Amino acid sequence: MTSAARAETPAPRRSGRTRAEKSQATRERILDVAEGEFSRHGMDGVTLRAVARKARVDTALLHYYFDSKKGLFDAVFLRRAEVLNKDRMEALDRYEAEAGDAVTVEGAVAAFLNPVLDRCANAGPGWRAYFALIGVVNNTPLWGGETMTRYFDPVIHRLIKVVRRALPEAREEDLFWSYHMLSGSLTLTLAETGRIDTLSGGICRSDDIAAVGPRMIAYAAAGFRAVCRPGGDQPSA
Repeated sequence: MTSAARAETPAPRRSGRTRAEKSQATRERILDVAEGEFSRHGMDGVTLRAVARKARVDTALLHYYFDSKKGLFDAVFLRRAEVLNKDRMEALDRYEAEAGDAVTVEGAVAAFLNPVLDRCANAGPGWRAYFALIGVVNNTPLWGGETMTRYFDPVIHRLIKVVRRALPEAREEDLFWSYHMLSGSLTLTLAETGRIDTLSGGICRSDDIAAVGPRMIAYAAAGFRAVCRPGGDQPSA
């Protein structure tokens, strides 16, 4: 065979995956299993042994990858938080750049919410388990607040900064209280508890994310404006 022919002959493909690829696949499988377990039972209700059994690996491998149950939980939480935060930061930046001085509360809230709701509506069971897990964490007194702070505060501060442009006279505390109410609505919705299904007699469904988006945006924007009205005069009870 000539040198030219050898140069044109493709190199034989390696069969199978590399050791690094197999290790990454195993790690992802463990995270998938742990995500489902944590979303159903919380951190205290899950053991490394149970996760290892369902992931079909030795418990020692979980210690190797994640060191401890808290390490595993943090890895589960971080994996999708990074994706969500990137999506929402980009949406807020894009909206603010396009709107300029015409920024509205509705636009800011939509940029913040839509990446999450789109994921929830169109992604698979892994994302739904993750959103349920966020609901669990956000309602855990001992360590939930610290976990949410560590992973989500930058994008929340970004939202408030954009909303402040639309409501320049708003007091700082009113902006944060308004976000607090929005956060509760969002995490309850993402948990898909089925509560609204029963309450409404089936007229509304927890998994009807398409119905949630425009209603939550309108509800939250109206709440921001009412609470943040100039002069601090709150609507009477």
